[in-house]
Amino acid sequence: MAKRDYDLRIEEEERLEPIVQALSAAVRRRIMCILRGACYSIAELAKLLKLPISTVAFHINILRKAGLISVTVKKNSRGNAKLIARQVDRISIDFSTDYPYKKREQFMQEIPLGSFVDAHVEAGCGMANERGMIVAYDLPGAFFSPERYDAQIVWFTKGYLEYRIPNYMLKDRKCKAVVLSMELCSEAPNYRNDWESDITFWVNGVELATYLSPGDFGGRRGRLNPAWWSDYSTQYGIIKTLRITPECTYLDETVVGYQTIDKLKLIENEYFTFRIGVKENARHQGGLNLFGEKFGDFAQGLVYQVDYE
Repeated sequence: MAKRDYDLRIEEEERLEPIVQALSAAVRRRIMCILRGACYSIAELAKLLKLPISTVAFHINILRKAGLISVTVKKNSRGNAKLIARQVDRISIDFSTDYPYKKREQFMQEIPLGSFVDAHVEAGCGMANERGMIVAYDLPGAFFSPERYDAQIVWFTKGYLEYRIPNYMLKDRKCKAVVLSMELCSEAPNYRNDWESDITFWVNGVELATYLSPGDFGGRRGRLNPAWWSDYSTQYGIIKTLRITPECTYLDETVVGYQTIDKLKLIENEYFTFRIGVKENARHQGGLNLFGEKFGDFAQGLVYQVDYE
C-alpha cells in the first residue's frame, strides 16, 4: 500500500509545526512504525504498546490532526471500531531555504476533473461525485454529458482524457517550474491491489512520461470517500507529480526527459494541453482512476501550479 511522502521547506510553519509536535513523543513514533504494514484498531495498538486504551486514543488524535494517519470507523459484531492507517511513509525537511528574507512566488489552481475537452474511453468507465453516480456505468458517450463538470472521481479501462490548461500566468514572468499533480491508481473490476497499469502523460501532444501504477487500491476506505461509495470499489490512489522546468521534466523526483518549458511551447498559444491515459500498445493495460478533492485520501483534484523565480 503506497502512501504520500511529505517534503517540507522550513518556511512552511503551518504544516511543519503540528508534524514536529506529533513526532516529538517516542510513543507516537512507535505507533507510526507499527502501522507500516497494516491497519489496527485502537484496542489492538493498546495491546501491542501495553498502554491503556485512553492513552493510545490521546496519541492517535495528535497524529490524526497532523495528517500522519487516518481513522476510519467500521462496524463489527460488537459495534463500531476505529481502524488506524498510516498516511505518510517519509518526511524530509529542507533547511536550504533563504526564508525569512525571500519567499517563493507561486500560482496555484485546481482544474475540475470533468472539465476535459477531449476524451476517448472504453468500458468499464464511469464518473461520480459525492452525491452519487453522474452517469450510468460503462457508457463512454456519456463522458461528454454536461454533468461531467461535477465529477469527483473518473475511471476507465482504456483511452485518455485531455484538458486545456490556461497559460496567461506564464507570460511576462520567469518561471522556475510548471507542475501538474493528481491522485490516481489503476482500474480493475471492484479493486485489485496488484493490478498494474502503464499510465502515460502528454503535454501539447508530446509524450513526457509513463508511470507504472502498482494497483487499483482497496481493502480499506479512502479517507474522503462519501458514505454511499461501496467498500468493494476503488478506494484511494497515489499522488503523482509532473514537473516541467527550464532544464528538464520530472515525474516526482526522477528526471524522465529533457523536454522543457520552452521546448514544449507552453506559452505559444492561449493554453496548453495536458493528456492522461493508457496507450493502446501499453504493456500493462490496467486503466486508471482519477480522484477529486472529495474522494480518495487527498483533498485535491488535478492541481496546476506555477513556481516563479
